[in-house]
Amino acid sequence: MANRTIVEIHALQNVPPSNINRDDTGAPKTAVYGGVTRARVSSQAWKRATREHFATVLDPSELGVRTKQVAELLAQRITAKRADLSGAPALALAVEVLQAATGAKIEAPKRKNTKATGEDGGTADATPQASYLMFLSNRQFDALADLAIEGAADIKAFLKDKEHKDRAKQIANTQHSVDIALFGRMVANAADINVDAAAQVAHALSVHRVESESDYYTAVDDRNTADETGAGMIGTIDFNSATLYRYAALDVDRLEDNLGKGLAEDASPATPVRRAVEVFLDGFVSSLPTGKINTFGNHTLPDLVLVKLRSNRPISFVSAFERPITADEFGGHLEPACARLADYVPEIERAYGEEDTDSWVLRVGPATHKLADLGTEVPSMKQLTALVGAAVAERLEQRG
Repeated sequence: MANRTIVEIHALQNVPPSNINRDDTGAPKTAVYGGVTRARVSSQAWKRATREHFATVLDPSELGVRTKQVAELLAQRITAKRADLSGAPALALAVEVLQAATGAKIEAPKRKNTKATGEDGGTADATPQASYLMFLSNRQFDALADLAIEGAADIKAFLKDKEHKDRAKQIANTQHSVDIALFGRMVANAADINVDAAAQVAHALSVHRVESESDYYTAVDDRNTADETGAGMIGTIDFNSATLYRYAALDVDRLEDNLGKGLAEDASPATPVRRAVEVFLDGFVSSLPTGKINTFGNHTLPDLVLVKLRSNRPISFVSAFERPITADEFGGHLEPACARLADYVPEIERAYGEEDTDSWVLRVGPATHKLADLGTEVPSMKQLTALVGAAVAERLEQRG
């Protein structure tokens, strides 16, 4: 019987001239790997894009909100349930309950105003907020609103009762949303309600050497007269193009633990876990960071998706590209990258006893044909997610 259940996603994706993830200078992010400069898209950028994809396929009740404006958001929930508490009363209740639940300090931020004398004075924003981003599920917000209403008569006295304070903390640590269960949560003031991420996402790297280019552009003033031939503005934007190797690993056991908190005793976590696995697989593969998307229109999808269901450890295949791919006789990088991967995967799995791993391949075009033997070929993304989800659910059910 399998000791662990790990879903791995490997993808090769062509991205034309673009700047989907910028550094502090506005240039596309890069990294040195194998002694050469590669195009890089940070894991944070792709996790953000994946979370945004969730919003298109999941009900809001299944998702969370990451914001400093937690007090305002909770006050809105309280008001929706008890209109007579709207305004300052709801906000006061929200502050007290959130502080009890998370240990975070919720207060109006001070903003500096420089006076003519050169002295600094502080002014407070009207709305209290957390000092750092807080990540709570919509179900948690609703349950905290119910608790606040229950103690509305005297919330401070209500929360001094250990039972009520413990309930507040318990609410914040149960009924986690899909995105919290997948990507984790850190609560600086209450480590005991932190959530360890079930998903690991690698920085996407080009399989070849990359050099960024710069586009010089001008804009013409529509109101220019015939004798005004100059540009209304000029500027430059950096870009590159790349064939990216993308990788993510999903610890299904951790996901089951995260999603299982708050379920009814007779409820099986297999159903929400399967749903989360399928949504993550579809979201990670189909999403794309949107940096400068209106400028470049670089809407692409992977030509190759390889999914592995492992029992021991996650394995990235990035070492296949430590020696950078050089363009083939026709100038492309995808086909030689597929050939390199087709040779590397069986070797690394043979060496470490992973030959029996369940595998599925979704591929597009003749350039990827050498990867057809790496797993069961599936014709569509929809079927791929269904097959992987079913295999995960079967493992969970067998384990009981």
